[in-house]
Amino acid sequence: MLQGRLADRDSWSAVGECAIEKTMAVVGTKSAMLIMREAYYGTTRFDDFARRVGITKAATSARLTELVDLGLLERRPYREPGQRSRDEYVLTESGVEFMPVVWSMFQWGQRHLPGRHRLKLEHVGCGAAAEVQIRCAEGHLVTPDELGMRLVKSP
Repeated sequence: MLQGRLADRDSWSAVGECAIEKTMAVVGTKSAMLIMREAYYGTTRFDDFARRVGITKAATSARLTELVDLGLLERRPYREPGQRSRDEYVLTESGVEFMPVVWSMFQWGQRHLPGRHRLKLEHVGCGAAAEVQIRCAEGHLVTPDELGMRLVKSP
């Protein structure tokens, strides 16, 4: 639900201004999303990302570089005994904050796409099912029909 000046859809354009557009421009590929999934699960090594995501080494290199440049992953050097120094890739704070996007896609797929769906999100602390939700700053659950968008003035 668009509010205020945004309610008149013909008087403005979101092109170039929308956070969804900007986010998709940088992480909107299947391989980027799957690399983020794997990083969350603990994958850190280049070859493991390529194998687990099922992409070429060139694509792995390109995606990892993009995700590092965005600040979602960071490189950390490591060295196996007798080997040259290499980089591993770990989630940054920004990368962890991005994960609800990935989990929302997982949750939507569970609910709306056919398949066996043997994986479930759960709260490790108590074992209860977990889900992604939107809450306002006061803590209220916000349903899709209650979610608004408004334009704020620049500081």
